Amino acid sequence: MTGVTDAFQPPADPLAAFPAHRSEIRIGYARVSTAGQNLERQLDALKAAGCRRVFADKRSGKTADRPELAACHAFLAAGDTLVVPSLDRYGRSLADLITMVSELRKREIGFTSLHENLDTTTPGGRLIFHVFAALAEFIRELIVAGTRDGLAAAKARGRTGGRPTVITPELLRAARDMLPNPANSITSIAKLLGVSPGTLYNHIPDLRQLRESGQNREIASDKT
Repeated sequence: MTGVTDAFQPPADPLAAFPAHRSEIRIGYARVSTAGQNLERQLDALKAAGCRRVFADKRSGKTADRPELAACHAFLAAGDTLVVPSLDRYGRSLADLITMVSELRKREIGFTSLHENLDTTTPGGRLIFHVFAALAEFIRELIVAGTRDGLAAAKARGRTGGRPTVITPELLRAARDMLPNPANSITSIAKLLGVSPGTLYNHIPDLRQLRESGQNREIASDKT
């Protein structure tokens, strides 16, 4: 989750109007990951929410190239509100979600997620989003602190740096929390925690099951 702090800079008043002047124009964005998933249900929900135009991607959120999302962002103007069926249809991870919504705020564009009933044009919705951002930064700091402690322990045992030979309980818990998210590759998790992918395989016997559980949840979410 590196970069959350840089992307998210809290305003002087976290509950200030977001955007300050609304145009009442609502633009929708939908996404399905596989051909067998139901896009029509998402489109119907967005139209029922009053969206004048809807952009839709028909590919995996794990793929960085989402042309319709890019087109949607380019189409939005100050005062508009972006509406999505659910948070997982928009962001590939919590950090990704925070970064994109923060960019919308800078452009004076509102954000609404129908499934979670999250609306940044309301004080309650803005407060929830700030809690998300604070939680993401807290998790990142815990991971960094755990990595630093692991390296210090390794150095005390005579190693001069690099990856710790033994993964700490804190790093292990962080890895297990991140593994079910399909957006996090095993290599990226290992790099973030300062260990090798082999260390994760050696210390997490059910690693493959954790990965499969996350993929199954994403597929189930796409079908709703």
